This record gives sequence, structure tokens and C-alpha cells, in this order.
Amino acid sequence: MDRARVVRRRLGFGGTLLATLFACASLTPSLLPRTWLFQGVMGAITGIMGYAVGASIGAIGRAVVPYRLPERGRVIAWRVMIGACVLLTTVTFGYSFGWQRDLRALMGMDTAITWFAPVILAIAVSLFLPCLLVARLIRLGGRTLIDWLDRFVPPWAGHVAGVLIIAFLVAVFANDVLFSAFVARMSDVSSVANSGTHPGVSPPTSAKLSGGPGSLVRWESLGREGRRFTGTAATPDQLESFSGQPAAEPIRVYVGLDSTGSVSERAALAVRELERTGAFGRPVLAVLGTTGTGWVDENIADSLEFMYNGHSAMVALQYSYLPSWVSFLVDKERAAQTGRALVSAVRARWAALPAHTRPKLLLSGESLGSFALEEAFRDLDDLIGRTDGALFVGPPNANHIWYELTTGRRPGSPIWRPVSRAGTSARFAQTPRDLGEPPGPWRHPRVVYLQNVSDPVVWWSPKLLWERPAWLTGRRAPGLNPRMNWFPVVTFWQVLVDMETARSVPPGHGHRYGANIVDGWAAVAAPPGWTPADTARLRELISVL
Repeated sequence: MDRARVVRRRLGFGGTLLATLFACASLTPSLLPRTWLFQGVMGAITGIMGYAVGASIGAIGRAVVPYRLPERGRVIAWRVMIGACVLLTTVTFGYSFGWQRDLRALMGMDTAITWFAPVILAIAVSLFLPCLLVARLIRLGGRTLIDWLDRFVPPWAGHVAGVLIIAFLVAVFANDVLFSAFVARMSDVSSVANSGTHPGVSPPTSAKLSGGPGSLVRWESLGREGRRFTGTAATPDQLESFSGQPAAEPIRVYVGLDSTGSVSERAALAVRELERTGAFGRPVLAVLGTTGTGWVDENIADSLEFMYNGHSAMVALQYSYLPSWVSFLVDKERAAQTGRALVSAVRARWAALPAHTRPKLLLSGESLGSFALEEAFRDLDDLIGRTDGALFVGPPNANHIWYELTTGRRPGSPIWRPVSRAGTSARFAQTPRDLGEPPGPWRHPRVVYLQNVSDPVVWWSPKLLWERPAWLTGRRAPGLNPRMNWFPVVTFWQVLVDMETARSVPPGHGHRYGANIVDGWAAVAAPPGWTPADTARLRELISVL
């Protein structure tokens, strides 16, 4: 066979059919609305994967079944298939505009959107063709290698060795060249961003805040998100205007990547900073997990400060400055190490205090921050046995305690609102009223998981490639698009792309939890005398901050 035909031959029947089906499936609705640009990229990715599946099935079929259609039969089959693909693509594009509008309406968003079907198709095709060319060049290289090996070893051995060698080289190139270069580029960009400061953020003037007067941590070493965390703490005047009572200066301790060397050194520095600020003398001390960039959700911090009228202390460590989704791929172990080191160091100093003088020791983290903190504990019993409560927001599938509670849920309870251990220790919620379920005792210490049914951070998993998720079977959760379905491979990429827009939707959807965090804190660690009316007032305040 002419080797050039490997590259220049026309599209295969099975590959074309499956590429079209996969690309059309990618147009169906997922968890969140998306733009026409993202849709074009996703169409190309799913299309090339569909082509690979179809081409593989075709190759196996030809090897197993020797019969071939006559030329006229093949021509008819191609014409029917192309006509069906064109019709399916046209119909799917027609419906896709309405699907995106319905999804936006479900989330209370503006339904006047731009959806350029021809441009989406052009983007998908323009990205699909280079990917197909690369795949065929790899195949050509594999055939050349196999032909060479066949000179020295039996044909079966040459084929096996050739396939293994090409697969190894592709894997090494993809991981050590392409992915490493991508991570290095992201690191360079993120490093520059980490050295900057958000507009309107300036060094604190309070000695109770890291980077302020007398701090053991330099303002310049905090990083972009650390500077925002300490530079935007509520002032006593703001706290008093809400509570009507004299307020204390809140304590916020943050140690950035540039503050000192190892993780253990940063954790030790954080404890010394807590001691300097008098944090162990406050009624409540919260250990906070950060996301990849070092970000702490301002709603987590603000809600607790207003709830305790400034008589609170918080501490967080930075372990990376990469975007969270990149950190999840390359810094997950570093996040776990940071969580374990910080919890261990803070708790050791806390446990050394007389029992009656210890503050409530709380945990809270969002996304990868919740993962980092969970890694400091064996299981739920260990968590509630060594802390006074936890609030985890938008936990990813990788959280092992979340996973154990979810998979071990009571039969009949949905995965999006699981009931584990009769809800006596941990509860899951999307809305405040969910915290009242199931009826019955809810003992302290309490653990709350806030998870929106449309949050891709919570529901994305590699298993979406081949397995229908439990949240798309049986009774659908309120707020989940009823037209969403699962397709092998396709849904994996849909939900992955949803992560890019997870914070571009209204609170209560996607990865935005807004004022619901107030209800989470009120359930976990409300101060003495706190009432539902106080929760409602604080919800209103947090909603506009």
C-alpha cells in the first residue's frame, strides 16, 4: 500500500459517521450555558474523538468480516450517510440555540445571546482537520516503523512492538513536551499575575492583619490573592453598623509562597503570626483552604467576621499561583501537603491551650481548598473528632470524605442531596432549606457541604468518559437542565468546558454560592444568641458586598 495514502486518503466511513454524531451530541445542553466560541472548540475535540472511535470500529470490522460491498453499494451508502449527517447537523444546530436560551432562562440570565451556527461549524472543522492530519502522520510513522521491524522479527512481533513504541513516544511527547510546555507557560503567566495587586487593594493598617504593622509576613510576599484576603477585611465601623455593638478588629493571617521556603516552614510561620495577633484568644479560629491561585472566597471570610462581630481569626496558606483547574492536574499533592501541614501545626498549638480557653476550631474551603483540608483527616469521624465543625463549598469529586459519604448514602437518597448516617453529622445543601433535611437530630460538631447541582467542579470526573453519572439518572435535581443527557466521551468534555464559565452565572448556580454560605456558617458555628433573623439580615448584606 502506498504510504502517502495513509495521509492523503479520503475520510473513512465509520470515522465520519461517529465524528458527526459526537459533534452533534456536543451541541446538546450541559450544566451551564456556553458561548459559540467554546462550542466550536468542543465540537472539534469531540469530533476527532468520535472519528477515532469510528475508524477503530471500522478497522476491527474489516479484519473480522471479509465481505466488502460492491462499488455501487459503497457509493449509495456514502450518499445516504452524508445526507443523514447533513440533516442531523442542521436539525441539531437549529435546536441548540433554543437549548442555550432555555438554560440561561433556568438560571435567570439574559436570554438574548449570539449563536453563530456557521462560525461554530467553521471553527470545529478548522480545528478538526489539523488534528486528523497529525493523527494520520503518527499512523504513517507507525507503519514505517513496523515495516522496518518486520525485517528482523516475525510480523506479529513487529506489529506489537511497533504499536507499543509509537504509543510510548506519543505519550512521552504529549506529557513531557506539550503538557509540560503548557504548564510552564501557565506558570510564567500566573507568576506575573501573582506579583500584582487587585485594583483598590492596599496594605492594611491594622496590626491584626498579615502584611500590616508589626506583621511577621511581608505585604509583598503575600501574593495577589493573599493581598486581597488581608487587604479587604471588614473594618470595625462596618461590623458595628451591622451588629449595633462595639466590634473587634478581625484577625486574618495569610502566608504566601514567597514568604518562606518549605510547606512546614510556612505553616510554622502562620502559627507564629496567629500568636502575634492574639488569634488563640478569639472565640473562633477558622483554618481556610485556598484554591490554586491562593484565593479565599470573600463570602466565607466576610460571613464569619460579621457573624462574630470581628471576634474571629482566620488563617490560610498559599501552595500555588496556577489556576485551580491546572493546579488540580499538577499541584494536587502539594495542596494536600499544605492542608495537612497547616491543620497539624494550628491544631498542635490549639491543643496545647487549656481546654476551657480554646477557641472553636473550624475548617472551611472552596473547591480545591476543601480538598486540601479534607486530606488532613482519615474520615468523617476523624474530622468531627478533631475539630468543632467544617463548611466545605463546591467540593470536587476527588475529596475522599465527600466521596465516602456520597457513595455510602442511604438507599433512595439522590447523589445530589445524599443522606449519610441519617444526617446526624454531615449534611449536603444547595439551598438553605436543604439544611433542615433529613428531620431528626443534628449533633455538633457539624459538617456542611454546599454543592450546586449545576456546579461542574463538583460533578466532573474522568468516569464521565465511559459511565453515566448518578446525577443524570432517576429523579433530576431542581435546577438541572431536564434536557441534559449523557453521551460517552462527549459529556466529559462538556462538563470540563463548563468549568471555564462556572463563576459567570448568578449565585446559586455553577460554582457561585453567594449568600448561602451565611446559612452554612450559621448551621456549623452560630455564635450565642444568633437568630434566623440575624441570618436573613446577613444574607442581605453579603449579597451586596
